Amino acid sequence: MDNKTTFKAFRVEEQEGNFSSAIKEIPFKPLDDNQLLIKVKYSSLNYKDALSASGNKGVTRNYPHTPGIDAVGTIVESKSTKFNVNEEVIVTSYDLGMNTDGGFGEYIQVPADWAVKLPQNLSMKEAMIIGTAGLTAGMSVLRLTELIKPTDGQIIVSGATGGVGALSVSILSKLGYNVVAITGKEAEKDYLTKLGASEILLRKDFEVVEKRPMLRSNYAGAIDTVGGVILDNIIKSTNPMGVVTCCGNVASPKLDLTVFPFILRGITLIGIDSQNYPMNYREVVWNKLANEWKPTNLNETCTEIGFNELPEKIELMLQGKLKGRTVLNLTK
Repeated sequence: MDNKTTFKAFRVEEQEGNFSSAIKEIPFKPLDDNQLLIKVKYSSLNYKDALSASGNKGVTRNYPHTPGIDAVGTIVESKSTKFNVNEEVIVTSYDLGMNTDGGFGEYIQVPADWAVKLPQNLSMKEAMIIGTAGLTAGMSVLRLTELIKPTDGQIIVSGATGGVGALSVSILSKLGYNVVAITGKEAEKDYLTKLGASEILLRKDFEVVEKRPMLRSNYAGAIDTVGGVILDNIIKSTNPMGVVTCCGNVASPKLDLTVFPFILRGITLIGIDSQNYPMNYREVVWNKLANEWKPTNLNETCTEIGFNELPEKIELMLQGKLKGRTVLNLTK
């Protein structure tokens, strides 16, 4: 650390209910047992970061705070027997960037149990382009493919132009699955075809409320990222012994279903919570993402920014105007 006593961080502060942000110098704290001090090379901008930066108390309870739920960098101090100084590690989810200062700072201080060694064949920048969204997609694909083979039939993916959905489409197509993509963005059909989708369905045609307890079975499995009526209809349309994973509830956290699809068709519904998923799964998924599941042309899908560009990008994300991945270079 070159005897530094402070480091730069994008700091969000609250004063009388109003929130402001600025680049601040903040002091280092002593490490506790089993903690790591990591010099961050890259972070990435996620919707949860934008909410934290705007003062959303559902994400971050106490301010001042440093957002950033994703980080990758080099260990500069370790009080863990699991990791050594100079090892490169990824830290995503858990409480990072929520109520623990996150990756929008030059250093993070986290429990060693949150860190994964950066796999070979994956650069630091690539790890942050993938980030929590890619990890969630990978977990969904892993659980789905444990039970469903490409020859079993079509896999449907909702929210297919979002971070999790797009990576799910890409990985599944690489593995030989016939993928149907649901999107609300008709203009993105070519994009989804390039990712590997064999068929595109518009969200408005799939989210019609169906009162029937079951629909004609069409899909061997599904990765749902939105919840609500779309997840209802996916479950009702899944083949006997099919598998559906769910990881989001932006449409709604509620299901309006009977038990008939689960009993009469034997459908399995698997929840994916990337924030607290077991470490043994994380390590498997990150290594697959670095190798056989690695999306092509990763760098073409991202914009690299520095500290000073964060406020503008956060505002664009809150307005729904940001496309692709935004990666923060902490040395830029």
